[in-house]
Amino acid sequence: MTPKSDLLQLPQNERLALAIALWDSLDDQSRDGALPVDPALCAELDRRWATHRDNSEAAVPWDEVRSQLGIG
Repeated sequence: MTPKSDLLQLPQNERLALAIALWDSLDDQSRDGALPVDPALCAELDRRWATHRDNSEAAVPWDEVRSQLGIG
């Protein structure tokens, strides 16, 4: 098993791909009943992900969000 500290050293695009793969694996498990995930929450997350995929250039960088919130 790879230590989390090693994974955090991966380039951003690789960490994002890993996060998506992990999320998808949870979705696969939830279909088997292993994870009690609210169907409405799953639908909302799927909707948001589709919106992002269709218009990713509208995304606001996390640094900008933190700055606007006064936490960065």
